[in-house]
Amino acid sequence: MLKVKKISILIPCYNEEANVREIAEAVRKEIETNLSEYDYELVFIDNNSTDKTRDYIREMCNNNKKIKAIFNSRNFGQFNSPYYGLLQTTGDCTILLCADFQDPVEMITKFVKEWENGYKIVIGIKNKSKESKIMYFLRSIYYKVIKKLSDVEQIEHFTGFGLYDKDFINVLRNLNEHTPFLRGIVAELGFKRKEIMYEQAKRKAGKTHNNFYKLYDAAMLSFTSYTKMGLRLATFSGIIISIICFIIGMVYLVLKLIYWDRFSAGMAPILIGMFFLGALQIFFIGFLGEYILAINSRTMNRPLVVEEERINFDSSN
Repeated sequence: MLKVKKISILIPCYNEEANVREIAEAVRKEIETNLSEYDYELVFIDNNSTDKTRDYIREMCNNNKKIKAIFNSRNFGQFNSPYYGLLQTTGDCTILLCADFQDPVEMITKFVKEWENGYKIVIGIKNKSKESKIMYFLRSIYYKVIKKLSDVEQIEHFTGFGLYDKDFINVLRNLNEHTPFLRGIVAELGFKRKEIMYEQAKRKAGKTHNNFYKLYDAAMLSFTSYTKMGLRLATFSGIIISIICFIIGMVYLVLKLIYWDRFSAGMAPILIGMFFLGALQIFFIGFLGEYILAINSRTMNRPLVVEEERINFDSSN
């Protein structure tokens, strides 16, 4: 008798009380309608929500043993929690999607079909978006810059939404990564990959939890993890500016020696030079600090998350 394949659906959430029940029902309908020959589990990993999200998840877990939950003891950030959730799934493949319906649920069926065609990783790529046009434009620039600077292939407009075979999940388990950036890991260590284009929808309900700090954090994590350009830029800038400063200094010295009484440098060049060099030094010290912060996070060897509670993981379903 052939073994029934199992699909794991992982949904990270934080303060998604307006969406968790609806997304769970949409996923259930999609699988039972179009993928009825598969077993499945639906895993919520909650990043210490402060609204009714956990209450609704508990209710769903009580009514359906295929729905499982992991509750984190605090908010461990936008990267650690989903990554940790992937490691806890038990399916033959795992599909990661957001709780806010920006990742189309109907893509689940498309992902599974491509997985059955032999692809170990099937990911969604945003070729259109109903989000702010300005944000989409800025993201496009960011992806292109990272792609140009990175030593590793980078995937444009990939958020992590996709299907991952259990073989790739096992690779993630063996990485022992403490500052995981899934988008980069997929590009660097991923197996044979299929990309499917989709249009990103607007958030169905609730407010987005992204802000400038979180977007900056994501940008810096990818930059420090997959590019050397920041440090090389600091080195090259230092060399070039040192040469320029040396030439200017020699020119001023010669002019002063030749026209001792008539040549007056004044304070303006000195002040401009001091402010310029000072600003440049502070900028690159801060940039260097980002790399040191990334190194520090990796060496502290702290757990990705600390669980407060998990539900239905002892179930045989």
